[in-house]
Amino acid sequence: MTSMYLAHSVYWLIFGVFMALSLVVQQTLKSKFKKYSKEPLQGGLTGRDVAEKMLRENGINDVTVTCVNGYLTDHYNPVNKTLNLSPDVYDGNSVAAAAVAAHECGHAVQHAESYAWLNLRSALVPAVTFGSKWSQWILLAGMILLELSSFGKWILLIGIALFALTTIFAFVTLPVEFNASRRALEWINGTNLVTGEQYKHAKSALKWAARTYEVAAVSSLATLLYYIAIFARRN
Repeated sequence: MTSMYLAHSVYWLIFGVFMALSLVVQQTLKSKFKKYSKEPLQGGLTGRDVAEKMLRENGINDVTVTCVNGYLTDHYNPVNKTLNLSPDVYDGNSVAAAAVAAHECGHAVQHAESYAWLNLRSALVPAVTFGSKWSQWILLAGMILLELSSFGKWILLIGIALFALTTIFAFVTLPVEFNASRRALEWINGTNLVTGEQYKHAKSALKWAARTYEVAAVSSLATLLYYIAIFARRN
């Protein structure tokens, strides 16, 4: 049982470190967004206007721009082709609103161009949904059974395989998000929507948004390696 207690201690250490790191990144992102939300965009365009303009200039006419409740809940849904913007972005006339709206449009452009990483991420969704729902329960059962029966290691292995799907998904998400931000920044710079300091601020906002995905991916990998190490020790 001592080894099991030690394993739990290591898990909570990993969890604590990445939880703290995630909170720091989230708070920094919110601070950046709040700050840049106070910088008016030239021309009086709102986030909705920016999104519709970018979609139109990329020849995309079948994506609907809508407003959804929440704070920083912005996302593109490839299933029904909707670009969903939070109220602060949808109605906002600011550098932050323009950056976020353009980023989400970047995903719509990826979809229209059949961007390989986006297609892969979409293909993984069903398996990842199943894996994220059951992996923790199966992993817990496997760790408990390790102390009672050799059968436990096979249960643990199944849990590791399911959890690995979520880790793969997290890393596949990175190029999707980086590419969407690159597309957004190139477009807003090319159209002179934001220039000078405002462009730097838009870039900073998207950089910190990307870091939330980076932390999630590394955290998932560290947790996966922890479970693999437990399995390896039993073999």
